[in-house]
Amino acid sequence: MSKRRRKPKRKPAARPPQQLFQPVMLPNETLWFVLVNVLDYFMTFIILYKSNELGSPLQLRLIESNPIAAYFINHWGPLKGLLGFKLGMVAAICLITQRIAHHQPRTAKFVLNFGTLVTTIVVIYSVSLLIRAYG
Repeated sequence: MSKRRRKPKRKPAARPPQQLFQPVMLPNETLWFVLVNVLDYFMTFIILYKSNELGSPLQLRLIESNPIAAYFINHWGPLKGLLGFKLGMVAAICLITQRIAHHQPRTAKFVLNFGTLVTTIVVIYSVSLLIRAYG
């Protein structure tokens, strides 16, 4: 009787660990989105600050029209509340679009470009308010 040797079982090839930080997809679109949102933050802060000053040329006391942003501003003030809200929103959108970009880059690019366009319109409107008041 001959003894047959069994072949040793092969271990499955180890998969490389998934990187915690993957390369940034759509870096230009993401950068423009962040920059325009920084401008929006500063313009909103300036308008809210200036409109609430005594003797302000802005005829109305302006308030934040976004109820979620207004909640943050009312509870933590215009500087911290607005910054927290904006930073949270921009970070969430950037993280979501980065995740989408790995599977559907065109969709992520559209979302970032659309967000940049809408925020740019808001910034232009804010500048026009300040020009009308102080120009």
